[in-house]
Amino acid sequence: MSGIKAAGFKSSELIAGLDAVFKKYSDAEKQDQIKKTNGIFELQVTNDAKETVTWTIDVKKKGEVYKGKAQPKADVTIILSDDTLIDLASGKTNGQKAFMTGKLKTRGNMMLATKLDAVLKGAKAKL
Repeated sequence: MSGIKAAGFKSSELIAGLDAVFKKYSDAEKQDQIKKTNGIFELQVTNDAKETVTWTIDVKKKGEVYKGKAQPKADVTIILSDDTLIDLASGKTNGQKAFMTGKLKTRGNMMLATKLDAVLKGAKAKL
């Protein structure tokens, strides 16, 4: 658990919570998530101190969340601030709005990036 958090990041708790939810999923729930999402998200999150941490949400192969670069390669890389990630998870903003206002950038499969909202919401419902 401690390996997933990053000091100085408000979204650390969120990611740790997501990790806990993924670990609680039954195999069937995991397979369902994987079938629905089928993607590996790499989140590059920058905090107010301009430090960056990378987290990976794998909803394609194993159904897991971990700190570090995606292995295998991410289908989409999402670059955003700590605050934007918190706003996305809380529903204060959505991915499309964040993208349009330049608060979120993507590399790779942009259509997949739209599924991140659903992954965050699904996990939040389980918390």
